[in-house]
Amino acid sequence: MDDAAPLNRYQLAELGRLLAEPARAAMLLALVDGTMRPAGELARAAGITPATASAHLHRLLEGKLLALQVQGRHRYYRLADERVGEMLESLALARAPACRALPANGDAQLRRARCCYRHLAGALGVAFCATLLQREWLQTESRGLCLQQNGVEALAASGLELADMSHLFGRSCLDWTERRMHLGGPLGVTLTAAMLQAGWLRRLPHSRALQPSVDGLRKLGILGVSTD
Repeated sequence: MDDAAPLNRYQLAELGRLLAEPARAAMLLALVDGTMRPAGELARAAGITPATASAHLHRLLEGKLLALQVQGRHRYYRLADERVGEMLESLALARAPACRALPANGDAQLRRARCCYRHLAGALGVAFCATLLQREWLQTESRGLCLQQNGVEALAASGLELADMSHLFGRSCLDWTERRMHLGGPLGVTLTAAMLQAGWLRRLPHSRALQPSVDGLRKLGILGVSTD
């Protein structure tokens, strides 16, 4: 995905071809939480053989939807950047009216709290962002959304370990299940990482759903965050 020029019709058609293959779509969705995964794990997620997965991964790398991270003898794949995650979330948003009801337990967990390329999304992410804005702890500046000093102090007093936040900016990200904004960008990623480290949230295995802890919900409630 190149910033140098707007997407033309041929690039859009190629993007459609890349996403139209269910196995490739499954591998992209497995990486939308911002993690890095080896080819074998992605093959299992897509339900295909390693040889077939290798061909699909090559296509996705060529299409600049994935990036490759080499660590010694190990090779890991990740989304090329945050914009790919945004695109996948946007596609989910576009089809949301056709599948508004989410009855399955796994879908309910995703709707409540999940990773959207390493930042908190879902009902809890939307409520968290709304609270920061309502209390004027988060304000819009020329470079994006900035956490104010009173916000830093309030979050730190609640138990989040936060370093210097003055250089971090966030952006509003339209949530596909809630159709409201949650906090994305580097600031959103940093705050989500702090909540995970503090035990307010935990990752669920083989899912991008996040499980809020009892203590995490209590402390978020003290801050004014509610998903009711």
